Amino acid sequence: MFGRERIEYKSADQVRVMRRAGLVVADALDAARAAAVPGATTADVDAAAARVIVQAGATPSFLGYHGYPATVCVSVNDEVVHGIPDGRVLAEGDVVSIDCGAVVDGWHGDSALSFVLGDGTVEDRELVATGEEAMWAGIAALAGADRLGAVGDAIEDVVDDAHTAGRNGGVRLGVVEDYVGHGIGSAMHQPPDVLNYRTRDRGAKVRPGLCVAVEPMLVRGEQATRVLADDWTVVTEDGSRAAHWEHTVAILDGGIWVLTARDGGLAGLAPHGVTPTPLS
Repeated sequence: MFGRERIEYKSADQVRVMRRAGLVVADALDAARAAAVPGATTADVDAAAARVIVQAGATPSFLGYHGYPATVCVSVNDEVVHGIPDGRVLAEGDVVSIDCGAVVDGWHGDSALSFVLGDGTVEDRELVATGEEAMWAGIAALAGADRLGAVGDAIEDVVDDAHTAGRNGGVRLGVVEDYVGHGIGSAMHQPPDVLNYRTRDRGAKVRPGLCVAVEPMLVRGEQATRVLADDWTVVTEDGSRAAHWEHTVAILDGGIWVLTARDGGLAGLAPHGVTPTPLS
């Protein structure tokens, strides 16, 4: 069933299959993160995720997508998103973002996380933490939202509050505007767009059956980006470091379900006073 904007609204059974895909993604990201140690290559990280997806009987969403050559995206330091795994050796202090998608019975899950290898700097740890907080705030906003614009409002509020509190070394983080969240379901990328920033356009109506990927990308500098010669890797124009977080979320009659979070999102959403309501 499709709405005015050709949005694909999911049935309860379809959401359940997306949950299965989401759990495969969660397991693959766990394996990828465990493989991302100083001295490992980004190709090693990709291989770890690929093994999990194949063993689960699922299919990678990214591999072959418009010619993309790998199972996951591994973006390091000033790479915002779509970093292609290769022979790059990871080092202590790197900021690493891993983005992963999987398909089960034709339905997709998509999630991303960021972390600092080793202790790193206070500024990099704050960047990663603020990105995660912004993602969960955006997800929590969906629970009571009328329009998708509430997601961008919530993300910007977190960035504003972090700056007011003097976090991130007094630097106001930039919210990347070139890349946004998206609808997801029988295809990895679908309408509607889910903006990570405030705008006059309040976005699509939030209603049961809507499934979206909420994925803020924050940088420790200007939000402008450019694409490298490989036609995939997106980096910051000013060389500042970036963090990328993402979860797939379903809107249900009784609340929301974070399909790529192993606990359904309860742990992440609890600070915001929102309880996800999984399908029975």
